[in-house]
Amino acid sequence: MGVIQRYASLLPVTDKTPYITLGEGNTPLVYLEGISKELEIDLWGKLEGCNPSGSFKDRGMVMAVAKALESGAKALVCASTGNTSASAAAYAAAAQIPCYVLLPAGKVALGKLAQALMYGAEVIAVTGNFDRALEMAREAADEKGYAIVNSVNPYRLWGQRSGAWEVCEDLREAPDWHAIPVGNAGNISAYWAGYKQYKEIGKIKALPKMMGFQA
Repeated sequence: MGVIQRYASLLPVTDKTPYITLGEGNTPLVYLEGISKELEIDLWGKLEGCNPSGSFKDRGMVMAVAKALESGAKALVCASTGNTSASAAAYAAAAQIPCYVLLPAGKVALGKLAQALMYGAEVIAVTGNFDRALEMAREAADEKGYAIVNSVNPYRLWGQRSGAWEVCEDLREAPDWHAIPVGNAGNISAYWAGYKQYKEIGKIKALPKMMGFQA
């Protein structure tokens, strides 16, 4: 059961939203015994690398792609130097919709690029930096009817809330603290929104303190 199926009642899905999945979510929450003893705390790590394409991006991507299909988008487009391209390409292949990946020439994680190519995405090198690639992705979305699936897509962050819900379910409460790496701050924002949503519906009594660390 994937993120959409498991959390449909909490997500902005309709009767027209396709329930696609590659088995994302439900990743292990592992007790880190050694460092917990050393620091005299209870420390847990959530293994998001166990998602289908190898990163947390799959949680949000499944929502973004499902809503793209619902809206009749002709293709997916993203700017990426790594995980986003692999995730977008994987879900595009599952949904049988074209995927275009724009990347700054010479500034990309080769392993993730290989994933995108294997999943059948069309990869286009852009002269300039990531911001220029994202600008071109936005233009393609506006002009050609593509769905942009970077974190500017609000459905990405909706899907990523599911990580917070799983943590609460595994611990039977919210953690006291949640430390999370930060790139563009989309994921930490999604987790915070997820915790707040769970508190609002009475699933947890307190909110964690969030700590962001530059990735």
